[in-house]
Amino acid sequence: MGRAFLIGIVLNLAFVIIEFISGFYTNSLALLSDAGHNLSDVATLALSLFAFGMAKRKATTVYTYGYHKSTILASLANAVILLVAVGSIGWEAIQRFMHPEPTPGYTISVVAGIGIVINTASAFLFFKDKDSDLNVKGAYLHLITDALVSAGVVIAGFIIARTGITWIDPLISIVIMVIVLYSTWGLLTESLKLSMDAVPTGIDAEKVKQFMENQKGVSRVHHIHIWAIGTTRNAMTAHLVLEKGLSDQEVVALKHQLKHGLEHLNIQHATLETELVASVGECRTE
Repeated sequence: MGRAFLIGIVLNLAFVIIEFISGFYTNSLALLSDAGHNLSDVATLALSLFAFGMAKRKATTVYTYGYHKSTILASLANAVILLVAVGSIGWEAIQRFMHPEPTPGYTISVVAGIGIVINTASAFLFFKDKDSDLNVKGAYLHLITDALVSAGVVIAGFIIARTGITWIDPLISIVIMVIVLYSTWGLLTESLKLSMDAVPTGIDAEKVKQFMENQKGVSRVHHIHIWAIGTTRNAMTAHLVLEKGLSDQEVVALKHQLKHGLEHLNIQHATLETELVASVGECRTE
């Protein structure tokens, strides 16, 4: 996966340089806005690559969970970077509406067409793993959104070339801004949730509790806490009230069975505390 991020960084950085030069040469806000958006994607990929490297580092006596949380911080930083890019695009578009300037439409279309190819190829690198990691999903969404934006810029370039309407250029910038905002919002909210140790999306805490309470030997479960260690690993702590008469070996076997089942519920690290053994009747009346 690290190789995919590295290839994506190289491809997109090369295109950013091409697009910036073309944008200045043609005086096109649409190209400059798209270049800024693509530059934010380069930063996104670089941060994600850094986070993946950090996540592989071993745990220490200080960072006892390792550095998995860096992947969540990277996804949050990516969302913030994109929002900053959105604000700058919007401001410049308003200025260009007030003071429209002519731009060569066909040149815009050719450069944006290159962007479609590069962004689509880069997005394909992350397609397979996009549903298994928040950072990979963020990279994939950014790149596929860029490809769609570039397609819109191609169309706008043709319209400008055929009609000479100057306000099409800032209009496309506004469209880019809206698309980026829409695609970023989900990433931002999910990153904020995970950074605040909320239950990760896709995990139903009530379902987890029912699964444990349905196991033979478990009377009830309480004090459940579920949070994300990183974008691909989740943890949980819970207190188990066990039925009376279980031997030490049976308790160990029960914990092993529960942890195995929890892995299928996307919880990879579970800490299960057992409380004072009580009879079934006593547990049901507490």
